[in-house]
Amino acid sequence: MNDPIVDEVRRVRDAYAARFNHELDAIFADLKEQEMRSGLTFVAGVAQRDRPNQLQQPTGPTVRVPDQAPIPQVGPALER
Repeated sequence: MNDPIVDEVRRVRDAYAARFNHELDAIFADLKEQEMRSGLTFVAGVAQRDRPNQLQQPTGPTVRVPDQAPIPQVGPALER
C-alpha cells in the first residue's frame, strides 16, 4: 500500500541524509546547529535505567469492609 504522505516524508528524509553522505555524526551536528540558531530552549533528556517493578504484592487475604462501616474515633483514650 502506498501512502503519498509517507512517500514524501521518506523522499525528504533521504534527500536530507544525502546532503551529509548519510553520515549520522554530520546529520546530528547539523541538527544541533539548527537548534542553536532557532533561539528556542530545548530540554536535554537524561537516560534512566529501567527500574524493576516496585508494585506492592498482597500480603494476605482481602478483607471486605462494609460501605457503612463506622469510623473509629481518633484522639485521647475513651473513659470507661
